[in-house]
Amino acid sequence: MSWMDDAMVELRPWIGRVRATEDDVGLMAVRRAAGTFNLDPDKFRQGSELPPHWFTLIGVETVRQSDIGPDGHAKKGIVLPPIPMPRRMGAGRRVKIKARLQAGIPAVKKAEVVDIVPKTGRSGDIFVLTMRHSYEQAGKTVAIDDFDAIYRPAVPPGQKTTATVPTKARADHAWNEVTPLTNALNFRYSSLTWNAHRIHYDSDYTRTEEGYPALVSNGGLSMHLMVDAALKHAQGTLTGYTARLVHPLWVGDLIDVRGEAQKDSKLKIWAADKNGVLCGEMDLEFAQ
Repeated sequence: MSWMDDAMVELRPWIGRVRATEDDVGLMAVRRAAGTFNLDPDKFRQGSELPPHWFTLIGVETVRQSDIGPDGHAKKGIVLPPIPMPRRMGAGRRVKIKARLQAGIPAVKKAEVVDIVPKTGRSGDIFVLTMRHSYEQAGKTVAIDDFDAIYRPAVPPGQKTTATVPTKARADHAWNEVTPLTNALNFRYSSLTWNAHRIHYDSDYTRTEEGYPALVSNGGLSMHLMVDAALKHAQGTLTGYTARLVHPLWVGDLIDVRGEAQKDSKLKIWAADKNGVLCGEMDLEFAQ
């Protein structure tokens, strides 16, 4: 039995566990989100429908400061399973959208541990954690979001993290939207999502402990901006999407979201960095 098999003895009972977090979807929080994404905050009032992908901004766990670990996340075993690897990064999601959140109406987020899978590959041992986040408001399911996170071992002192092999992004897009990934934007997004992971704001920690060359732009922010860009060029009502992040973006860089022309109910988009490296891909579906 490998060490990962031994770890699964403790981790397996976590599969199927559910945590529920209540959220008032407060108007001021909604207006702060609007400002962050360059929308007019005053257009949002009590009962206003929110953009279809804003469910990712609610139901955030608010753990005590004493329960925060050295990386800025909650300590292992408090919110998420105690996976015995220190570095966690979002990898992708599969989303179904059934309704729109409304400002000022209480909602609940249910977080279920769907699976924990140990893997060994080119870059070494990893664990893949899949969470299912279900959002409900006024007795209705608003969205179901299956989210994958990858856990990696620590980087030996003085070494750089194993990087994915860069792939050039397609340049045959029908449209594109470019957003600077400034420190202020990353800070505001992290504040909205109560994300204190130090790779997003502590450059010394990011380089020395996690082996990255610069501050890492938030992957959730990348996916949010990709949907924002798609909605500017799509017709119909967004009903779901799948997303995959394949290469990190750095704070101070930019995200260049590119897309095909919409084909019936489907829209394919992808994101590149300032050097044209592919960073993420997304397939969206719309009801006409």
